[in-house]
Amino acid sequence: MSEILNANPTIRNASDLPSRRREPSKKSTSKRPFGLLSSAIPDSAYTTDPFNPSSFSESENSEDEDEVEPIDEQEIYDLIAPIQDPEHPLTLGSLSVVNLPDISLTPTLPPSSLPSSLPQITTVTVLVTPTITHCSLATVIGLGVRVRLEQSLPPRFRVDVRIKEGTHSTAEQVNRQLGDKERVAAALENGTLMGVLRKMLEGC
Repeated sequence: MSEILNANPTIRNASDLPSRRREPSKKSTSKRPFGLLSSAIPDSAYTTDPFNPSSFSESENSEDEDEVEPIDEQEIYDLIAPIQDPEHPLTLGSLSVVNLPDISLTPTLPPSSLPSSLPQITTVTVLVTPTITHCSLATVIGLGVRVRLEQSLPPRFRVDVRIKEGTHSTAEQVNRQLGDKERVAAALENGTLMGVLRKMLEGC
């Protein structure tokens, strides 16, 4: 890029970022999901599955055998905070582009209305805060967050990525693009954009 839109962004120290990441064991799986967005994720992103108990040590596995840890806002944050900003060599977490308070999980239907054999469908909403109000890369950042979550979360989750209200001059237009599945699919067929997304997700 010939011109940096925000040459002096506010940067948070890594120690200040909320995290509950666990160290994976040496044994890991290279299994990779398939789907519309699978080609946007580098192979390294699937060396461990954060929601698969077998991805962690045997001791942890045995301790959690009788209890499945639910996915919460912190787990979502840990998935998207390491995404690299497309303009700066910094993560979305360190730039406060994604923030834990701006992540919410909402059940689509009350648990009582579902048969016990069916999983609860949950919508994950992430509000993205661009570093500047006229950021031209807001859509790219939103796509990166959406791709990361859609390829990492179990099928029972639906992903809704939006620009936080009042943080961008064209938020309504960007949100329409991010919420339109057909437009997202068409955008991901762009080779240049795919290259940018792969680089953003290299550190995940």
